[in-house]
Amino acid sequence: MIELDNLTKVFDTPKGAVVAADHISMKVPSGEICILLGPSGCGKTTTLKMINRIVQPTSGKVFINGEDTTGMNTQDLRRNIGYVIQQIGLFPNMTIEENITVVPQLLGWHKARYRERARELMAMISMEPDAFLKRFPSELSGGQQQRIGVARALAADPPVMLMDEPFGAIDPINRAVIQDEFLKMQQELKKTIMFVSHDIDEAIKMGDRVAIFREGKLVQHASPDDLLAAPKNAFVESFLGEDRALKRLNLVKVHEVVSDEIATVSPGDTLETALARIDDYGYQNAILMVNDQRQPVGLITRAKARTTKGYCRDHYENVPGTVTLDDDLRKVASLMFSQDATWLPCVDDDGRVCGQITQRAMTHHLGSRFRAREAATRNPDSAVKE
Repeated sequence: MIELDNLTKVFDTPKGAVVAADHISMKVPSGEICILLGPSGCGKTTTLKMINRIVQPTSGKVFINGEDTTGMNTQDLRRNIGYVIQQIGLFPNMTIEENITVVPQLLGWHKARYRERARELMAMISMEPDAFLKRFPSELSGGQQQRIGVARALAADPPVMLMDEPFGAIDPINRAVIQDEFLKMQQELKKTIMFVSHDIDEAIKMGDRVAIFREGKLVQHASPDDLLAAPKNAFVESFLGEDRALKRLNLVKVHEVVSDEIATVSPGDTLETALARIDDYGYQNAILMVNDQRQPVGLITRAKARTTKGYCRDHYENVPGTVTLDDDLRKVASLMFSQDATWLPCVDDDGRVCGQITQRAMTHHLGSRFRAREAATRNPDSAVKE
């Protein structure tokens, strides 16, 4: 766990004292990622750098896993904290293996141990050890170098990592790939991470918590969902943007919205049967056709069922798409919009239909938090039930 207790930094300048970080107090639970977010000059990077004393605090304390770091030797402190920066900072005259193993060597690890650690980390960041460990940084792309920077920070298996816009200089495609790989690693490693970013979408995607800074002060510290649904004040609301309801699409999984009530027909059913079942689910314009394994194989439209005689197997259209329980609503919305669909079938890991998701259910779920907040503002003593 990382705990900041009234952490403050005042810089003396020719024009007088400048408060870069003003009594910052917050906690990051063990195994979570906290994103520090805010406009340039708001104090987020200064706060991050005070944790490993690249910037010396003017006052306040930093606790790591309950231990006050005030009296700790600076070099020992830094060797036990992984640090990743946007500029990466790989040593150009060292091989990739030497770059990754710098801290383990300083800590006195045996050669066989730190070399094996380098190979483990290369596999973890999806880079072939035999192909890259003996190369130099100049022989790698920017995205590959950034992955090595992450591997180097993880080399000594530190409990805490600090990351200062680590993916900011990478093109959007590679940035998304590296973000996904890092989150997969985090699921396994469970590091406690503080992460500076300028990108709201990155913060929402990667953070368990997000801390919004303004003019050296911590304005709001909350989960991404709470932040988007209930910004503390007008500044946070403006900073997050008018599309913050849409940003929540990334945070909600299909299993939170899916309905297990879905009408289906079999290939051997008549179109008359299909029409009757469509009418039972009046908001739908079609019904799903499934095989004996309950896997989706086609779609029977209301128009076809109303105007044609015969069996479903002879008059179906292709299914516009399916989603899984672990997909997020952003993927669902994209698929719906591209296919002009108002609902999609949901399938399990074996491809069997387990329910459906509708635009109506999505909008109701996303809007419920906003409606509850507005109702609470109008009548603080009442509780709104959705």
